[in-house]
Amino acid sequence: MSLRNYLFTSESVSEGHPDKVADRISDAILDAYLSDDPQSRVAVETMVTTNRIIVSGEVRGSDKITEAVLEQVARDAVRDIGYEQEGFHWQTAKFDCHIHAQSADIAMGVDAAGNKDEGAGDQGIMFGYACNETEELMPATIQYSHEILRVLAEARHSGAMPGLEPDAKSQVTLRYENYLPVEATSVVVSTQHKESASQEELREFIRALVIDVLPEGWMCPEEEFYVNPTGQFIIGGPDGDTGLTGRKIIVDTYGGAAPHGGGAFSGKDPTKVDRSAAYVARYLAKNLVAAGLATSCTMQLSYAIGVSRPLSVYVDMHGTGQVDEMRLGEVLQQMVDLSPRGIREHLGLSRPIYARTAAYGHFGRTPTEDGGFSWEKTDLVEALRSEFA
Repeated sequence: MSLRNYLFTSESVSEGHPDKVADRISDAILDAYLSDDPQSRVAVETMVTTNRIIVSGEVRGSDKITEAVLEQVARDAVRDIGYEQEGFHWQTAKFDCHIHAQSADIAMGVDAAGNKDEGAGDQGIMFGYACNETEELMPATIQYSHEILRVLAEARHSGAMPGLEPDAKSQVTLRYENYLPVEATSVVVSTQHKESASQEELREFIRALVIDVLPEGWMCPEEEFYVNPTGQFIIGGPDGDTGLTGRKIIVDTYGGAAPHGGGAFSGKDPTKVDRSAAYVARYLAKNLVAAGLATSCTMQLSYAIGVSRPLSVYVDMHGTGQVDEMRLGEVLQQMVDLSPRGIREHLGLSRPIYARTAAYGHFGRTPTEDGGFSWEKTDLVEALRSEFA
């Protein structure tokens, strides 16, 4: 029997965290290819360290995306984040490019030909999750962890709090009663800062920020509120720790509150089901919860490389469901084509909408008019309610 009352913790990292810098560069490169050719095939990895940016991977796309273009895209991404430090600067960091053409064997399996539909870009399992803990239908611990850092980044970019630097982490622990969060028991925020910054001023600023982010009355006790607990955080970012694409997959998804299939998202075009199937699984789970058919829902999809249809569709409503889960899986497949092509077309994924996903989570975000975060829409709610009326 699962616990009804417990503590649960999730962490987030800022756009300036080394791994997120790498994710941002990889997704910015993906956007560059998709901007020129929506059918581009991209799988790009990035490593960042002290004054060095290294990109590698496999692509099939426009010849207009030269190494010089890729370098400028990478530097622009680092500049937008805000790195102008001696150990990592958007202008002076050395750039190395090791991107080459996509494997012909992969292309043969993925491309549509004759009567063969577009196949999945790889094998694997992907999960989606939704619950009623927040308005965004996300686990509260990860949603508040993201929001703390997003607001902190806004303060840094606007100059509202002088002395802040890009690298930061947050961690929120909530107490649950009868499966629902009721208060924070501890909050940890570590933020890189200039040497001249006052730790006490940082603490007071961040305390006010956290109180504003959390629901009223949820702030943790003062002795459980930690800001830069090591004492200072001056050396950070890629100068303090090497960053790699795809190393923050739990931060990217549900903060540990739900399973993760294992595949990272950033730098991958939507033929890679690691990304597109995880997005559609979240989309379906969110619509189920939004429709009132369950208070929490986990979905799993599985694929084989070169095969268009999912090998399995699994729905678990954790004992909260109002409908038959086996029938639900069939209904969902009738509503949404779960082939890689069908997912891409239904959610409009062949657009340059990915750089914005690289920090503060891929889920729990607001859909935008240009198609960003389309997997967060709840446009299946009425159809689901009608089907199971």
